[in-house]
Amino acid sequence: MKRILLAIAFVTAGFAVTTPALADLKLATAKNCMACHAVDKKLVGPSYKDVAAKYAGQKDAVDKLAVKVMKGGAGVWGPVPMPANTQVTPDEAKKLVAWVLSLK
Repeated sequence: MKRILLAIAFVTAGFAVTTPALADLKLATAKNCMACHAVDKKLVGPSYKDVAAKYAGQKDAVDKLAVKVMKGGAGVWGPVPMPANTQVTPDEAKKLVAWVLSLK
């Protein structure tokens, strides 16, 4: 009985750890972020892992990048500008950025 409960606890813990990452990937897909970005390779824009590496340790990165997600930006990653994403709310932008910055 203890083995069964222990197995259930491990499965549940694993699901709880992976669910937010999948949910945030789902949000990124729903908000069309994945049309220009990928987790681990450059498309039109930089990979999310490259973004995470560039902004690692910067305390203001979530707020700064959330604004870029919503309003767009240019010049940081090359000549192609990032368009504004008016369909993304401030809370969604912060959630997306926090997820991106968590990638390694």
